[in-house]
Amino acid sequence: MATKDKTQEIEDKVADDTQQATNQEEETLSELEQAQADLQEEKDKFLRLFAEFENYKRRTTKERIELFKTAGQEVIQSMLPVLDDFDRAMAEIEKAKDQELAKGVGLISNKLRETLKSKGLEEMKVKAGDAFDADKHEAITQIPAPSKKMKGKIVDVVEKGYTLGEKVIRFPKVVTGQ
Repeated sequence: MATKDKTQEIEDKVADDTQQATNQEEETLSELEQAQADLQEEKDKFLRLFAEFENYKRRTTKERIELFKTAGQEVIQSMLPVLDDFDRAMAEIEKAKDQELAKGVGLISNKLRETLKSKGLEEMKVKAGDAFDADKHEAITQIPAPSKKMKGKIVDVVEKGYTLGEKVIRFPKVVTGQ
């Protein structure tokens, strides 16, 4: 019976050793799985950070380009009343029928317009009879429409509108028919 107990004892020891080896193997596997999960999590964080950085670069590049396009916006906006004055002066000079004066003032006016145009200034094309659009025009008043066709349309353009690049820097001021 002593041999049986000894055999049982040896078998129990072998079973314990096998169990310990299995536990160590499971611990090693779970450590590996944990390391792989941590690695995957870090990869996700990296990809998100990389995508966020790419979006930041794109946004700042776009903002920089927009800034360069409209860098002189304040100066150009301050020149718009001068353009309006030239238009009024040309209308009065044409009434006086002084060709030489009209020619001289016209040359100066064209030079100023071309200089501003080279900096990106564009006049918005608006005329009487166009449909009124609140997103593109600033209505300063409404008057009774001269005809039924002019209801809801622009009757008169009081002040021209301008764009700088793609941005509206002054909306045209118009009178609409009611």
